[in-house]
Amino acid sequence: MTAIARHIQLTCQVTLAAFALVATTLQVQAQDKTPGPDGATGKSFVENFDSLDRSFWFVSDGWNNGAHQNCTWSQKQVRAEGGNLQLTLEQRQTKDRQYVCGEIQTKQRFGYGTYEVRMKAAEGTGLNSAFFSYIGPTDKKPWDEIDFEVLGKNADNVQVNQYIDGKGKNEKVIPVAGGADKGFNDYAFIWEPDRLRYFVNGKMVQDVTDKTKIPTNAQKIFLSLWGTDTLKGWMGTFAYSAPTTMSIDRIAYTALGEECRFPQSVLCTLD
Repeated sequence: MTAIARHIQLTCQVTLAAFALVATTLQVQAQDKTPGPDGATGKSFVENFDSLDRSFWFVSDGWNNGAHQNCTWSQKQVRAEGGNLQLTLEQRQTKDRQYVCGEIQTKQRFGYGTYEVRMKAAEGTGLNSAFFSYIGPTDKKPWDEIDFEVLGKNADNVQVNQYIDGKGKNEKVIPVAGGADKGFNDYAFIWEPDRLRYFVNGKMVQDVTDKTKIPTNAQKIFLSLWGTDTLKGWMGTFAYSAPTTMSIDRIAYTALGEECRFPQSVLCTLD
């Protein structure tokens, strides 16, 4: 074999080995990566609300979600104070509503992982203190949603639910020891491609394994307090006497496959 032929043979062997190494690396990466919903851009975070980061959070202001809602979203009803986020409903005429209320939502969308909040619900019948993820037609996506809602007509319970392409009817009512409006409680859900688990104060209270009942679209994270004059069967008869506040001590998201990010996380206690 000539020197030129040996050089060509050696070059080919090195090139093939390099291709094999790249292929193996890509295969390992593909095996390690958990498929996520399209459009998920948000990364893991823990928010303790020492302040309100407006670059991360969008504050709803100047509208309502429909005829069923008796208050207008107002940024004046949202404040970070004493290490808590305070969302308040009070009587003040704004546009065509007699009351104002508060809501924040993330600017980014999040995918599979663990969503957690430590919160105290507002007191008062006809109110909804909610922690949920949502995406829908206003974002040019199907309506997907995962909920924790404390309904003021009976704050001894929290209702969990999820919507898939606008289809719900997956409600389950869970008792909250001591009352959801009497002190802070921990609510969490772990969202995976083939499983959705809900937790109250570290205890699993709902386990969904039917894939047709598990959302598939990346979603924004919401915290909201609002009232109604019309949804009496669901939320109770609205009866205003004084301003009322929903308080949030902490909210967090941990991407699927990552370790728990704070000692009280439900991920730290899973077997």
